[in-house]
Amino acid sequence: MQALHLLALAPVGETIADPNSYGFREQRSCADAIEQCYLALRSANTQWVLEGDIKACFDTISKDWLLTHIPMDKVILEKWLTAGYMDKHVLHETTDGTPQGGIISPALANCALDGLERILKDKYPRGRALKSFGGLCPSVNYIRYADDFVITGRTKELLEGEVKPIVVQFLQERGLELSPTKTVITHVEKGFDFLGQSVRRYPNGRLFTKPSKKNVKTFLAGIRTVIKAALGMSAADLIEELNPKVRGWANYHRHVVSKRTFSRVDTAIFSCLWRWARRRHPDKNLGWIKAKYFTSHRGRNWTFFGETCDEEGKPQKVWLFPAARTPITRHVKVKAEANPYDPVYETYFADREGAHMRDSFRGTTTLRFLWRAQDGRCPVCQERITRLTGWRLYYRLPLVMGGSKGATNSVLLHPECRDKVHRLHLPVPQPRLPQKGVRRA
Repeated sequence: MQALHLLALAPVGETIADPNSYGFREQRSCADAIEQCYLALRSANTQWVLEGDIKACFDTISKDWLLTHIPMDKVILEKWLTAGYMDKHVLHETTDGTPQGGIISPALANCALDGLERILKDKYPRGRALKSFGGLCPSVNYIRYADDFVITGRTKELLEGEVKPIVVQFLQERGLELSPTKTVITHVEKGFDFLGQSVRRYPNGRLFTKPSKKNVKTFLAGIRTVIKAALGMSAADLIEELNPKVRGWANYHRHVVSKRTFSRVDTAIFSCLWRWARRRHPDKNLGWIKAKYFTSHRGRNWTFFGETCDEEGKPQKVWLFPAARTPITRHVKVKAEANPYDPVYETYFADREGAHMRDSFRGTTTLRFLWRAQDGRCPVCQERITRLTGWRLYYRLPLVMGGSKGATNSVLLHPECRDKVHRLHLPVPQPRLPQKGVRRA
């Protein structure tokens, strides 16, 4: 039921949303929020930042405010807000807040928090000098992701004496309040953490965004926990468990200044794996352990590896993915006013999705080649293949029957289309591949 109502509420929420709100919205991400922080702070006039954190946001939003302002069936909404939740077979009643664990909760919270940016923009127009501010530009910018937000300003007094009271009053109307311990005003040269990144302007005037120390510490703690618990696990199984974690963490941070951090993380992981190997073989010498678990791969020495079998039962090696192999790429921020439900922006979002898909196939020549040859569509249903739909590689002639892994025998399908083909033994048309020597536009 929540999913059905969300289908109707999402377009409305996108239309009334704050331009620089990025959490739980379609076609927006943490990378967009971080890039907007960089754009807002790169001016030397922007010196101070209000780091805002809303205390128990999802649990304390006023039920009365939601029932009055959320554009949906009030009877259904009230039932969700007062349904309670089960914990250890005990029913806990709810009088405020959004539905516990409900898929519509983020949309309801966004609707409640939208509007603050417009209030600040009306009072402090962007890029305009104000007489009330001594003929200077106040440099007030607002960036929010879910219930975390930052507000920039030219002076600490502006943020403390004028902006913060506006925020407090805005939240009070919705039954919310700022967390006194997590809401602070910081000078940009001291730096602050936002969404796992550390943003700081250095004395030379350059502004850098890096993975925060806290985020790196938390990530490495999780890696160490996995490795310590894997004493009886084979190297190949351990690599299978570690690679998605390392790759996912590195991909999250690949849009900021993180190359040195990646190298330090790789060194820390290597140290953990070396201790794991020595504990696993206490009676073997160091040379034997190195030959057993570490080798050169793609120009990188001491790469952790394991041995397993492929789909045909042939032995093969698998290697640990190093974070430092992830290329640093500048993220292109989504337009603040872009609405995925507005036909005007249909081409804009289609171009962005195409760029994201090409980036998703980075390093996998066959997948990128097939996606382009198929014009980004699944040949079974003719619908577009996107990050949201996912994809599966399908071999028209199975490998066990002598089929090759080359592009002439491969097709990209939606996961559900691939299951349908297997279940019903449907023929899959071969995409029209570009002729050799002919370059596609």
